[in-house]
Amino acid sequence: MATDASRDIDDLMAENRKFPPPKDFVKNTLVAGTFLYDEANEDYESFWARQAAELVSWDTPWDTICEWNLPFAKWFVGGKLNVSYNCLDRHVLAGNGDRKAILWEGEPGDTRVLTYAELLDEVCKFANALKSLGVERGDRVNIYLPMIPEAAVAMLACARIGAAHSVVFGGFSAQALADRINDASAKVLITADGGYRRGEVFPLKPQADEAVANTTSIEHVVVVKRGGNAVSMTPGRDHWYHDLMSGASNDCPAEPMDSEQLLFLLYTSGTTGKPKGIMHTTGGYLTHVTYTHKYVFDLHPEKDVYWCTADVGWVTGHSYIVYGPLANGATQVMYEGVPNFPANDRIWSIVEKYKVSIFYTAPTAIRTYMKWGIEEPAKHDLSSLRLLGSVGEPINPEAWIWYQENIGGGRCPIVDTWWQTETGGIMISPLPGATTTKPGSATFPIPGVHAEVVNDAGEPITHGGGYLTLTHPWPGMLRGIWGDPQRYKDTYWSTYEGKYFAGDGAKLDADGYLWLLGRVDDVMNVSGHRISTTEVESALVSHPSVAEAAVVGAKDDQTGQAIIAYVTLRGGATVDETDLRNHVAKEIGAIAKPKAVYFTPDLPKTRSGKIMRRLLRDVAEGRNLGDTTTLADQSVVAELQARAADHSED
Repeated sequence: MATDASRDIDDLMAENRKFPPPKDFVKNTLVAGTFLYDEANEDYESFWARQAAELVSWDTPWDTICEWNLPFAKWFVGGKLNVSYNCLDRHVLAGNGDRKAILWEGEPGDTRVLTYAELLDEVCKFANALKSLGVERGDRVNIYLPMIPEAAVAMLACARIGAAHSVVFGGFSAQALADRINDASAKVLITADGGYRRGEVFPLKPQADEAVANTTSIEHVVVVKRGGNAVSMTPGRDHWYHDLMSGASNDCPAEPMDSEQLLFLLYTSGTTGKPKGIMHTTGGYLTHVTYTHKYVFDLHPEKDVYWCTADVGWVTGHSYIVYGPLANGATQVMYEGVPNFPANDRIWSIVEKYKVSIFYTAPTAIRTYMKWGIEEPAKHDLSSLRLLGSVGEPINPEAWIWYQENIGGGRCPIVDTWWQTETGGIMISPLPGATTTKPGSATFPIPGVHAEVVNDAGEPITHGGGYLTLTHPWPGMLRGIWGDPQRYKDTYWSTYEGKYFAGDGAKLDADGYLWLLGRVDDVMNVSGHRISTTEVESALVSHPSVAEAAVVGAKDDQTGQAIIAYVTLRGGATVDETDLRNHVAKEIGAIAKPKAVYFTPDLPKTRSGKIMRRLLRDVAEGRNLGDTTTLADQSVVAELQARAADHSED
């Protein structure tokens, strides 16, 4: 039995199902075998240098591959390049200007198609428009837009002229936007009148106006007309996007930037404290996302149609909607709205319509699709799919199996990817033509990445639960926290000497496979056992009636913490609380049996799909709730509180 002195995470769940790469997939894969791993293991810096030379176009070659002064790294020192050129110009110059870059679908059903040549024209015009507003190299520009092509245009236009962008998710409040503008001292804000969500226009410009009223650095606001809702325009400050574009030239040469030029800031807040402005630079970041997008997704740009369902407001949208796919010359789908408008099969209708071949989404979305039932994807021809991916959090084995069988038809490899805002790009993932997968495991670090699972003392372990660390620099790594180098050191490099640690638990199984166990903050301490929320949730979802589950530790006088489970059932399914508690005990042990199970039609999630366990702990312990403005559906919390109250009276 674990004791209070043992702080390592218990390893409770075993998964022995294995899925080798399908033979038909391997015939045409970019990577079969171990050659990339072998090369990277021999000399990881030279390996990354080869990726940079082969996948990225440079104006000036670098002098030094990597300068590492722990914890600060510089990659491809002395090299010069332009990210916008790499994403656009070089494809047009290679004769691929007519290739479709973005297949955009609005929530109401309106569509747009942008070729690489057309996207280049738009980006050049908007880069010139930004220049006309006084934006210069080194300035910061905030972007607060719905999922429309102008979001990608704005990001690439900033990159073209050397202004760092800071994208803020369109679901964030005016205060959150103001905080990010103020921290970055942004000069220009790009927003829209509104966008579509669940069949209605949600206004953005009023939120932007409220934010700007609480800032001092914004000189101009650019407004894209999308929602058609009435907005007020401040003369001299506010400009319609279409007016600026109509008078702008499409001649804007891409300016060579230093490899370490700041490309963007992206803020990550956690549950408390001042948001952290994560800094990503140019050459290393572009190398990392281009390499991972090509090989993790086995991209064949001349024939694949790729779709990442993220929002550009998150790092997944930066790395695997804008920069990675466009640098590789991919054709991709971009969708504005929610997955269940006008019906629960909207996602699958889009896959069928555009013949999507690579589909990358979040485990929370997959479990929602499970809840809606297999009849929804069954309405559509999904035979174009050849590769599936997951991102954002650990995926439960049974959700993995459901995804593989009902979306992939049993023929598609799944790349379960682990990475973070801070890492810039994918760090741990199968290579689909080379890796035998296990449902729920992110498998192994990609070639060029060094990871260790360590115990509480920081010592590497070879089996069991612990803490995920990174031991060598990598090209896409964050270069610090904007304006606060000490916070960067304290947050990521102070827990384990010489190792990067951002707060995730992990375990290694007997075969050396890595399993993510969620945030260490979410680990529960039950009678001295350190139990991962991920493992208990996976046990619950393995019950055939359960679509989704979230568990938290609530204070308990007897055990320190008690496990409280919140469960959403699959459509039409029924099960009682005792059966589920016993099912968990059977799957992973009596110590992990929930004290209480609350049934709910949905879980409290942010609009990015993250389950807000902080709120669930508050509900379980009867506390007043904090800020709920980032929730996708605030009514969920009230219902949970009512169910918890009913449960306590039983």
